[in-house]
Amino acid sequence: MATAAFAEKEKLARIKAAVGDDYVPGEDEEYMSDKQLDYFRMLLLEWKRAIHTAAETTLQTLQDGPMRESDLNDRASSETDWGIELRTRDRQRKLIAKIDSALRRIDAGEYGYCEVTGDPIGLKRLIARPVATMTVEAQEAHERREKVSRDD
Repeated sequence: MATAAFAEKEKLARIKAAVGDDYVPGEDEEYMSDKQLDYFRMLLLEWKRAIHTAAETTLQTLQDGPMRESDLNDRASSETDWGIELRTRDRQRKLIAKIDSALRRIDAGEYGYCEVTGDPIGLKRLIARPVATMTVEAQEAHERREKVSRDD
């Protein structure tokens, strides 16, 4: 695990050096050029690293010891807070799988294109949601179908 983390840090450093800190993909460039792919790879790797760091902090806090709240209301409040924290970490664990999938799509040359229509997803959408796999239109259609099937 430590070796994989070190390799990711090295990869991230190389990408940052190649892309630069102030680069933002623009509409005037070739869609999903090498520089844009490096930018999104950097964005995804940094996001994954931040999630891992937050998870390690949560784990360390849990390992430091049990809650020692003497008041029942304080204890209940603390337990509620920890429940929310653990649900957040679970959602982030699922997000890491999506980030890894996006990184695989970058390596396969499929990143940035809708998995349903094959159309470009668009830079603005990818900057806002780097793990997006569908265009806005395809996502809306998917959600409408999902809602109809739930209502049946």
